[in-house]
Amino acid sequence: MGRGLLSELAAFRFDEAGLKQDSLRTKWLEEHQRKLLNLRSTLEEINDRFQKLGDNIDERIQSEQYLSVVRKAFRAWDQADTDEKRRFIANLITNAAGTRICSDDILRLFLDWLETYHETHFAVIKEIYKNPGSTRYDIWSEIYGDLPREDSAEADLYKMLVTDLSIGHVIRQERDVNQLGQFIRRRSARVRRGVGPQTFKSAFDDTEHYVLTELGKQFVHYTMNEVVSRLADPQAAVHNSET
Repeated sequence: MGRGLLSELAAFRFDEAGLKQDSLRTKWLEEHQRKLLNLRSTLEEINDRFQKLGDNIDERIQSEQYLSVVRKAFRAWDQADTDEKRRFIANLITNAAGTRICSDDILRLFLDWLETYHETHFAVIKEIYKNPGSTRYDIWSEIYGDLPREDSAEADLYKMLVTDLSIGHVIRQERDVNQLGQFIRRRSARVRRGVGPQTFKSAFDDTEHYVLTELGKQFVHYTMNEVVSRLADPQAAVHNSET
């Protein structure tokens, strides 16, 4: 009797393990089926947009330089964990065929950015693109609304986002430039003795204004604009890297 019960328990545990494996296998297959359907839809969309660009892109999309970008793009697409990132990658593939404002090396850098940055980074980029010269206060208010405490996790995260994008040369503080495009130094404000600020600069500072760098503008051009017109003047285009 005891042995029979033990055998039944062992069989039940074995069957339970098998059911869990079957369930995981089913979920894995469902996920990959969903991804394949998504890929098919993406390829059809890219093909439709290629058709609208005309025959002038044929030489470009058959070049090894462009195909190397496409291979890297689809590796990034496969690893992307959100539909938004996949859409940005699809935009880059299409726009890279129809316009030439930067080298293919820069396009590969943009793919690295898409893999590295999070959707919260992209929200900050889009807000600065829509409203150049926005302060940290402006950006937060437009995206999230009410301000949290300075010592909150939200404030820490926001400072990290702005720092990441600044270090990555995607955004920068607005500065005056001279005729040669050189940034002009600002004169630091003098602080009277004993009258210095009593608190650190706020995560939601409303005095310093932010803009996209030129590289950041190109990133938006290739990844976040659904339709990008080709450059009319071929002399203005940046030639692709031969490396």
